[in-house]
Amino acid sequence: MRDVLDELLSVWRTGGTAGVATVVRTIRSAPRQPGATMFVAPDGSVTGSVSGGCVEAAVYELANEVVASGQPELQRYGVTDEDAFAVGLTCGGIIDIFAEPMSRETFPQLEAIADDIAAHRPTAVATVIAHPDPERIGRRLVIGADTVDGSLGSARADAAVTDDARGLLAAGRSTVLSYGPDGQRQDTGMEVFVASHAPRPRMLIFGAIDFASALARQGAFLGYRVTVCDARPVFATPARFPGAEEVVVDWPDRYLAEQAAAGAIDSRTAICVLTHDAKFDVPVLQVALRLPQVGYVGVMGSRRTHDDRMARLREAGLTDAELGRLASPIGLDLGARTPEETAVSIAAEIIARRWGGRGAPLTDTDGRIHHDA
Repeated sequence: MRDVLDELLSVWRTGGTAGVATVVRTIRSAPRQPGATMFVAPDGSVTGSVSGGCVEAAVYELANEVVASGQPELQRYGVTDEDAFAVGLTCGGIIDIFAEPMSRETFPQLEAIADDIAAHRPTAVATVIAHPDPERIGRRLVIGADTVDGSLGSARADAAVTDDARGLLAAGRSTVLSYGPDGQRQDTGMEVFVASHAPRPRMLIFGAIDFASALARQGAFLGYRVTVCDARPVFATPARFPGAEEVVVDWPDRYLAEQAAAGAIDSRTAICVLTHDAKFDVPVLQVALRLPQVGYVGVMGSRRTHDDRMARLREAGLTDAELGRLASPIGLDLGARTPEETAVSIAAEIIARRWGGRGAPLTDTDGRIHHDA
């Protein structure tokens, strides 16, 4: 929902009703992940996508139908052999779409959720997408770290889903949960889609150089909250890094240690050290590689710089296991030369490590294209 939130709020605030279709489940290969959303405004305009083109027209019609009927609907789309022109995913996968009419009346908490997302406060939205009682379909809970708003129809269901949704929110996962009709665990009948709106992952770039400016733009494009940090105030200025959300003047190792102590580093965080200076990069890498949770740590440098840096880190007491977490030299082998090409190389390696990709051309591989985390 995050990708269509601005447009949705515009309709919501004027009292209109929009059709909102959300990917709630994928089976095998699918172009979009759970949480991907298509928004159809009252004037028929469209924002967002649920399939990258395969079933967009059918989902557009479904979104209009639920607005007209006022009734949410769960629909499955997948490959079909019976009719070459039937609605299907050419990739061979299956997606479940939940479409619902959305307005002030059906979703009174929407503006509060938007405020939480803007303030980087974690919030989850749990919506009933299947139930034996049609009146329960579309009911929702909005769950924060210590708040709950709404109801799924019973106290038992609310308690079970709240507990599970907080676990998903902590992990940043969106998925369908199954319960009995009244929230009984290890039972079936009620399906609830939990959309986790965790704060955007962070990318910390150390070293205020031209490559950092290109990487900051690339990181922001991928959805990261980008911070550039350098101890030299003449270089670390917001004007030089328009792609960064924050530019910090501080010693990299001190800033990273403070962020870790404040709980601002997690398993989704990408740390990129681009300083080319041992007095900066060795101390910050000592901190980064000893953090219990961090998604990616990479450092720029030549092969000779890499060998010298590894020797310095071993002298500082880092273990082989800790050093094994380091991407050095940083990035995939794309033959990159310019700062922009290098930024793509680094971003590609971060994506590959996150999802288990190998970085090989798809023409040289077989099997599934999309990896699980």
